[in-house]
Amino acid sequence: MNENAISHTSEFQLTRREAVQGLATVAASSLLASTALAQTPSAASKEKGGEQPFSDGWRFHRGDVTGADAASFDDSEWRTPDVPHDWSIEDLPDPAVQNRDSIWAEGTNPVRTGPFDLYASEGQGATGWTVGGIGWYRKTFQRPQVPASGKVEVRFDGVYMNSDVWLNGTKLGNHPYGYTGFAYDLTPHLKDGPNILALRVDNTGRNSRWYSGSGIFRKVWLSVTGAVRIPQHGVYVTMPDVSKAAATVKVETTLENGASAAKSAVVRVRLLDTQGTVAAETQATAKLAPSAQTPIVATLAVKNPHLWSTADPYLYRAEISVETDHQPADSAAVHVGLRKVEVDAQQGLRINGEPIKLMGGCVHHDNGPLGSACIQRAEERRVEILKANGYNAIRTSHNPPSREFLDACDRLGMLVIDEAFDCWTVGKNPQDYSVYFKDWWQRDLESMILRDRNHPCVIIWSIGNEIPERAESNGVEIGKALQAHAHKLDPTRPVTAAICAPWDHPKQTWKDMQAAFTYLDIGGYNYQLSQYVPDHSISPQRVMVGTESFPLGALQNWDAVEGNSWVIGDFVWTAIDYLGESGIGHSSVSQGNDTSGFSPFYPWFNSYCGDIDLIGNKKPQSYFRDVVWRRSKIEMAVQRPIPAKYKEHISLWGWSDELRSWTWPGLDGVALKVRVYTRGDEVRLFLNGKPAGQKQLTTKDALKAEFDVPYSPGELRAVALEKGQEIGTLVFNTVGKPARLVLTPDRAQIRASSDDLSYVMATVVDDQGRTVPDATVPVRFIVSGNGTIAAVGNANPKDVGSFKQPQKSTFHGTCVAILQPKGEPGSITLKAEAPNLEPASIVVKLR
Repeated sequence: MNENAISHTSEFQLTRREAVQGLATVAASSLLASTALAQTPSAASKEKGGEQPFSDGWRFHRGDVTGADAASFDDSEWRTPDVPHDWSIEDLPDPAVQNRDSIWAEGTNPVRTGPFDLYASEGQGATGWTVGGIGWYRKTFQRPQVPASGKVEVRFDGVYMNSDVWLNGTKLGNHPYGYTGFAYDLTPHLKDGPNILALRVDNTGRNSRWYSGSGIFRKVWLSVTGAVRIPQHGVYVTMPDVSKAAATVKVETTLENGASAAKSAVVRVRLLDTQGTVAAETQATAKLAPSAQTPIVATLAVKNPHLWSTADPYLYRAEISVETDHQPADSAAVHVGLRKVEVDAQQGLRINGEPIKLMGGCVHHDNGPLGSACIQRAEERRVEILKANGYNAIRTSHNPPSREFLDACDRLGMLVIDEAFDCWTVGKNPQDYSVYFKDWWQRDLESMILRDRNHPCVIIWSIGNEIPERAESNGVEIGKALQAHAHKLDPTRPVTAAICAPWDHPKQTWKDMQAAFTYLDIGGYNYQLSQYVPDHSISPQRVMVGTESFPLGALQNWDAVEGNSWVIGDFVWTAIDYLGESGIGHSSVSQGNDTSGFSPFYPWFNSYCGDIDLIGNKKPQSYFRDVVWRRSKIEMAVQRPIPAKYKEHISLWGWSDELRSWTWPGLDGVALKVRVYTRGDEVRLFLNGKPAGQKQLTTKDALKAEFDVPYSPGELRAVALEKGQEIGTLVFNTVGKPARLVLTPDRAQIRASSDDLSYVMATVVDDQGRTVPDATVPVRFIVSGNGTIAAVGNANPKDVGSFKQPQKSTFHGTCVAILQPKGEPGSITLKAEAPNLEPASIVVKLR
């Protein structure tokens, strides 16, 4: 998605709510392994037996410090945050807003509050008005016991960005890209007794077009291995032959011999089903040259395999053990999803021989109120929500995701386009990845593919998004190099990139963009629905996928997917609201033209363009998509009334301000616009049992029937018919005034681990327990027991309050408190209170 795709006018003026007050949103055949979480999400099975958690015990200081790289530096006054950690989501230190209680009570909204700063944010609206800067981390640890000729590595899953690392004052290296993992060999610099790692993170400048977060936002690991070891990402699983009757599984294990003498090794591989029964096993032997890496291939035959699919994401477990001199040397375990992927223009995409269309959404990496901190449950919950709402595919725009996210996609059956970069040599911001691309692209692409190529969920690699030089001669050469390297690392998957119109090259046309498809196995199309048929006539063997599309074009884009075999899917921008690219999904009302621009001004801080809002609830466009995808027979919404002489303006990524509600106090007799969505051919509307409208639908209506209905409290009922037969009914009832709060956890029992969370929705209801759909009340949370509130939040794209303080106002009647265990079994008690409402309380058990 790019703000320059179309010209816009400048400044945001009148919000919809303010206006309403005046009136009274290639063919790839391979079966691959997943590197990650166990079948249950309770524990991660790491690639390496020697890999152990190393995320605890870090000290942190926000700001630059002279001498903090030295082992002798005194960090005793630094705080100890939970890692993974994102300092940009934390409250900014500001004397003017120290008294948070008074702010909450008075309802004031300072220019600097919570993590937001109108003036200090270098990324401004692009990064949601948050602040990056420089931060330091330090960790003291005891020297581990290292076998002879062994190795100790520290492995970072992700640090945003531009990190420098020292051990005991010796610099180990620099890693610019925030989204790829990296490792350092600690062995030569370890000393007896305490050792000190220091890490400086530099997230200054304008380096991102969306919220990145800052710091060690993914996990850290320590690997301790002997002379013969399996290096990081040293297991590669492919399946050259797969059918319902049999599967051939190739497990390539790379062994590294750190000793000065050659060694003989035995590699044993066995494949276990979910019951722990051995489905296949084999072994291979090899001679290992000194100080070298040797790949060893073991082939297994599996009879009557249980295949992996989106509907049945079955995972085997491959266990690899290595012996040298009749002694255990190293081990690894990966989860394996047996599936065959095929794609061509004639038959489209097939998994295990079955045709499938990608019901996709683009997803950024942040977890809303938690920022970019990669907490296992938060990553899993996003996938769960999308799966529950009909999605079967995700594009990880525009960077590699966490391995926890892909683990969840493996377990839940979500297909993935795994994307590497948002830019190559030509930047979109002064300090973005283009500064480092020339020197780092090969290492960063390797980091992504070697880590992710065992995940069955990953079916396509993407090498870029809306690359400015995509069709220039130098860009074509870069694209060819990227594609070739991706195929070298993993020849089993096709390569794509998201190609947009030449908005950045005014003298060029779409014809000039065809050069960008010469280095792609699958053509990625951003907002180019109109080019699917013309391009097919020119390149009939080209497979196409809609890598980005507008929410308002959901039906038209899906019709193109269903109607053309060579178009394998559509990915809306976006599936979930995210921090940054502030307000691109806005709508506004005014008497004249839309003046809100691409990104409305502060206090807008989140994108507001998702089907799912920032705290995980459905937005109106998601209900329409349910009809488009044939998941629902009928849906309905009511547009918030617009004052006379005003009109609504919907951004390219926006949706009309409509609610699933028939509760509009003070508007008796005012005509409200009611929209009914259905694939039926007729809609009938009834208000309090009396006919309120009837409409016959044709293809020109695009699944939508609109009615102007004078408001009267009571029951609004919509009926959809097909050829005279009722196919669906939906009823909205007027609810009463706010009476009490209700707390609803997504799970009432969770693990006693900081990797687990319980999302507790606080909802304002009337005296009959019905949600008051437009209620805005301040809610205060009180927590006790063996847990804490990790964050609070709501879906309001302009609520620039704290995510860390225990209070939040409801938006559309709801806000959320995210509970996080402290690590001990027991329970967490959460209470919620609001002025003039009956309070609520729940208990979440910890096992």
